[in-house]
Amino acid sequence: MPKKKKVKKAKKVKKTKSPKKIKTAPKITDKKNSFPGQDEKPEIKKIKKQPTEKRIYNLKDFVVYPKHGVGKITSIEKAKIGEIDIQFYKIFVEKEKLTLTVPINQQSKLRPIASINQINKCISILKTKPKIKRTMWSRRAQEYDQKINSGKIYELAEVVKDLNKNTDIIADQSYSERQLFEKAYERLKSEFEAVLNINADEVKKKMDKALGRTAISENVE
Repeated sequence: MPKKKKVKKAKKVKKTKSPKKIKTAPKITDKKNSFPGQDEKPEIKKIKKQPTEKRIYNLKDFVVYPKHGVGKITSIEKAKIGEIDIQFYKIFVEKEKLTLTVPINQQSKLRPIASINQINKCISILKTKPKIKRTMWSRRAQEYDQKINSGKIYELAEVVKDLNKNTDIIADQSYSERQLFEKAYERLKSEFEAVLNINADEVKKKMDKALGRTAISENVE
């Protein structure tokens, strides 16, 4: 009798589950990923008033303008340029006999005069030994000039200290050295006067004592 052929059973095919739908978070657009033209351009409105900064100075306040030194606010005035109202300070710099006009929205160029603590720190700087630099004078002169016009009182004191020769003999200083020293000395002196509220002679004595120039002052007298 012929043998019966074994019939292979068909394998059951497993039903594949359909992938679950993943909920996506709403897209957050930021400036970095946004495409040009995607966001609407903000409307540009005409400014009718001049923007102001937080610091407000008052009449008769002393302020420091870096390139000119200590000045006094003599008036606060208004003007209209086009459709914009502008306020500005009139500042009189006595040492240079100069009146500056500084708009209020540009008062970042100004700084208030130093505090008593800052003046005391300056006196301490004047008492220290000058730094002797071996670089060319032209480069040093440029650095000193930048420090003088920075408006920073500690840098001003450093210039006075470094250029101080403890002498009034002209031969001991070049013309440009003496000019820079006198410019820095007078700037620092005028701020001492405004802060300490004492006359110029008393301030000079205080500064010269710290610089070790007392003997020079006595000989001049």
